[in-house]
Amino acid sequence: MAKYSEEFKIKLVNEYLYGNIGYNSLSKKYNMPSSTPLKNWVNAYKAQGMKGLKRRKKKEKYSVQFKLDTVQFMLKTGASYLETAVPFDLNNPSLIARWVESIS
Repeated sequence: MAKYSEEFKIKLVNEYLYGNIGYNSLSKKYNMPSSTPLKNWVNAYKAQGMKGLKRRKKKEKYSVQFKLDTVQFMLKTGASYLETAVPFDLNNPSLIARWVESIS
């Protein structure tokens, strides 16, 4: 089961986008230990809309070439995991960290 429901994510993203509250304050308001998930949700929503907040039903399988292309993009551009995830339609930036680790 997911740690945070889709409804909860939508509520917080909307409150951040349309309210007058920052990541840290909003995270504290809802007793979240970190503001990182909220930042990820907001960026995923901005890049992919509602699709970015939905949990994928089945585990996605990525080709070796896709993984290499993603990692090469990140290394070439100096983008963060989050900035790299957006153009590759990934809603879990930590996947990229695992790919980088496995290549090293």
